[in-house]
Amino acid sequence: MTDAAIIFDCDGVLVDSERIAIAVERDHLARIGLVYESADYLSRFVGLTNQDFYLALENDHRAIHNRPLPTDFFEKLKTACWARYESELTSFEGLLPLLDTLRGPVAVASSSSKPLLHRKLEITELHGRFDPHIYSGDEVARGKPSPDLFLLAAERIERDPAQCLVIEDSINGVRAAVAAGMEVWGFTGGGHADAGLSGRLKEAGARKVFSNYPDMLPAAKAFAR
Repeated sequence: MTDAAIIFDCDGVLVDSERIAIAVERDHLARIGLVYESADYLSRFVGLTNQDFYLALENDHRAIHNRPLPTDFFEKLKTACWARYESELTSFEGLLPLLDTLRGPVAVASSSSKPLLHRKLEITELHGRFDPHIYSGDEVARGKPSPDLFLLAAERIERDPAQCLVIEDSINGVRAAVAAGMEVWGFTGGGHADAGLSGRLKEAGARKVFSNYPDMLPAAKAFAR
């Protein structure tokens, strides 16, 4: 029997980056008059490619202020995020023991741009665990919540979508996995997760939700056997 595969999102699933990014983003956005409720921000923006995220913010800013975002806004945002990633970014407790138990292939399928995705995995010493099966939203025409990225990962690891389990922390990511015909579980262990995230992930289509990897390990091992 061919072992099933597990495909991980990166931000908020492998590395605890969303807590950093969201804090920096919301701070910078508030400075230019864009203020969002936490649940709305997580549901709308987490999991999007940079291009789709930037377009959505541009549209919001024009709707409220009738003018484009400052020309240097996104460059300043990127610089501020990476200053913290380089010194603060960590992976999640219990992730490595889970990876050690899996017999089937594993992959990363993230909306992050390719060079930044690889760098995050290098900082947290996870790159060697997944290379060469590290796939970025840069590699597909449509980002999450479209299924393209997960389908690309399944093709590259030579698995049918029905043989793949996706681990996601975002509404957009869960919807993408469902659209790809894959089993999807939610992960709420990231520092950005609020009390309602579990329910929103289930509503989007997550079959199970876990707040940490030790609790997920037995179920993941059973799925991937």
